Amino acid sequence: MAEELGTLLRKLRDEANLTQEEVAERSGVSVRTIRRLESGGSTNHRMGTVNLLADALGLEEGNRLRLAASLTGSSTASHDAGAHDAGAHDAGAHGPGLPAPAPVPPAWPPVHDALADAAQELATEVRRRWRREEAQRRVHDPFPLPVRWEPAPAVLTDLAENIQRLGPGETAREVDLDGDLRSMAEVYLRIPSGRLVILGRAGSGKSILTIRLVLDLLETPAPHRRVPVLFSIGSWDPSTTALRDWLIGRLLRDHPHLDRRSSGGATLAAALVDADLILPVLDGFDEIAEGLRREALDALNATSSPLVLTSRRDEYAEAVRAAHAPLVWAGGIELTDLTLEDLADYLPRTSRAVPSDASAANRTDVPRSTWDAVLTELRTRQSPAHTNLAAVLTTPLMVILARTLYSEAPDRDPAELLDATRFPSVKSLDEHLLAGFVPAVYRRRAPERDAAGRQPRAPYADPARAERWLGYLAHHLVRLDRERQDLAWWQLGDSLSRSTRTMVFVLATAVNITLAQWLGGLLLTPLSIGELLLQGSLMGPAAGLAFGVVYAMADRSGGGAAFEPARIRLTLRAAHGSLGRRPLRTFTARFAQGLIGGTFMGIGCACALTLGRALAAGTSVTDPRTVEGTLINMLVLGLTFGSAAGLVFGLMAALEVPVDVTAAATPLSLLSSNRTTAGRQFLILAPAFTLAIAFGGYLIVHLLQGTVGPLNWGVQDSLFIGAVGGLGGAASYVLAFTAWGHWIVLARVWLPLVGRLPWDPAAFLDDAYHRGALRQTGAVYQFRHVRLQHHLGRTFRRRHRDFAPATFPPPSTSTS
Repeated sequence: MAEELGTLLRKLRDEANLTQEEVAERSGVSVRTIRRLESGGSTNHRMGTVNLLADALGLEEGNRLRLAASLTGSSTASHDAGAHDAGAHDAGAHGPGLPAPAPVPPAWPPVHDALADAAQELATEVRRRWRREEAQRRVHDPFPLPVRWEPAPAVLTDLAENIQRLGPGETAREVDLDGDLRSMAEVYLRIPSGRLVILGRAGSGKSILTIRLVLDLLETPAPHRRVPVLFSIGSWDPSTTALRDWLIGRLLRDHPHLDRRSSGGATLAAALVDADLILPVLDGFDEIAEGLRREALDALNATSSPLVLTSRRDEYAEAVRAAHAPLVWAGGIELTDLTLEDLADYLPRTSRAVPSDASAANRTDVPRSTWDAVLTELRTRQSPAHTNLAAVLTTPLMVILARTLYSEAPDRDPAELLDATRFPSVKSLDEHLLAGFVPAVYRRRAPERDAAGRQPRAPYADPARAERWLGYLAHHLVRLDRERQDLAWWQLGDSLSRSTRTMVFVLATAVNITLAQWLGGLLLTPLSIGELLLQGSLMGPAAGLAFGVVYAMADRSGGGAAFEPARIRLTLRAAHGSLGRRPLRTFTARFAQGLIGGTFMGIGCACALTLGRALAAGTSVTDPRTVEGTLINMLVLGLTFGSAAGLVFGLMAALEVPVDVTAAATPLSLLSSNRTTAGRQFLILAPAFTLAIAFGGYLIVHLLQGTVGPLNWGVQDSLFIGAVGGLGGAASYVLAFTAWGHWIVLARVWLPLVGRLPWDPAAFLDDAYHRGALRQTGAVYQFRHVRLQHHLGRTFRRRHRDFAPATFPPPSTSTS
């Protein structure tokens, strides 16, 4: 086998028109080792060395597989399997103590064409998304802030032998992890295990570093390279969701084309994860709920695949102490502070304000930048004020905030940051920069167009209003969960109490039924306008109270959770396939809710009908015949509306598929798709309610005829009551029991009405994203930084004393 390898390697080198010395220079493998391999003088072949040579020769997949196959059956191939998997290197290629060159992923077995195409599509989409995000954050304007690091403390990383995935008796070499932002991918590829922990304090540049790592890895040519995908891990609950399932769910949410089925029947997202074609870059381990971090680290340690994890140091160290082990096989780096030299290079180049005085523009004694004087004082003076400012401007986050406040505002002088009376501490400077960010970005010229191609409206340029609205949203996230960062449009209504939400939906459904009553009366009954207005005004509130009862029951049974986006299955086959044990329980619960609510609605409508007729005729409602007729109507209408609502609500439960966040990859596109879904629900419900009430009422009247006395249920009555119930009931259902309905009633009407949000929240959120106050993570928004979110929330609560801070029970901790 050695002769076959040597012959093939020599042939491939000749075809590449390279000498042994040139191959050695490209691969980092010594000339001596290459000669021994080609001559057959070496029988201890390492797959890592062969891969290095294949990469240096620029071999395509077919020739790589031929080289790999030439090792099959050799005496050392099985011995070196661990080195193959870890990307180990030839011992003879390096002298003692020299760092090992970057490992090259092995030539993986060929994958199905559809899966390879899906990986390529995903890589293209990831590249496009994060390039856009870099531009949105203005990372390269005027140049990226320097992000440097040092090796993480040994107690927070695994042993060198484990990181290099060495076998028993093998000696670990030093792995050089030195580098900067421009060489992050190269540094990562030096880690044989492919597992890396990036530590740093808040605002130190971890997110920017991971974005650059993802983009650089995507630009690195290699066959079947894993596709690096950035995940915000803070929303992962390891106690309820396995890492694999969570990764698949995030892929489906943020990359909808992966919802297609692979040849094996699973989604492409699941197939990519199972085929180890995804490199998870997990950002924000410290944002996982405190009581779940140890369990999360245990779950990560149960995996062996390459991954990258970022975290603040203290939170990660605490999880390591609780789990009694760091992330296994993982190397670690810790980001270091920016220096005064970094600031001197960066800040003056961000100040591009043109002097308003024409004579000043021609003078040579005017400082090139207002930052020059500040930086000179920071170097030459030693005082508490200068020390505090130097301490604040050590993280990219604070430097970006300072740049936004002062470099982009020609009327502001950064020298005010040295005012010891105004800013006596580091904390006061931090708060000042955080407080000034939102007003500063809203003083900029608004983006020309938002994501939907619309021109942003003028009120969004008002810094005070924008800060109040963003503060309310930040406060809303804290009330949901103190660790929550995902700002989802379908959860905005949860900022209101359950009683307020119920009251709002009572009003909304009352309006729906009233309008349906008036419309149906005009078309289907000979009632006068006065009688029609009176009946509608009485019927609407009665039906609204009934819907309020059902909504309160559903909201309480769901633990206060929002009604989340869903899609409708329109085929009988899909509906039949969904009738498992869990959907059957859902059907039963929804049938019971509909039965109760419909019965209350029928009873209320009967009372409203009696009251309306009595007022129109000027008779007494206590007349025995009137009371008797009212009781009969309560029985008939209660049975009719109850059975119809229960049946239709239950069938809708069987047709619904919850959490269809895979329908779109951005908040606005998900909102658009859910609006379409709500329209389909209305088109199903309106005729279903109409037919169920009309024919159900006819059947009930026929069964009760003679038992309770003579009953009159004519065709006209049937059509009128069915139309009112169908149109009003369907519209009320869509508004009260769908995510889009919650958005319309609560976020588009009620919250703007009480001044908590603008009248077009979707446009406001998208405008805030384009200004840089928010960022997009798939189908949800997040604040630019968690520190900004917390600051805005605290500021909102201080200014609005009626909003008390949220309280939470102590976090649970695992003792196992």
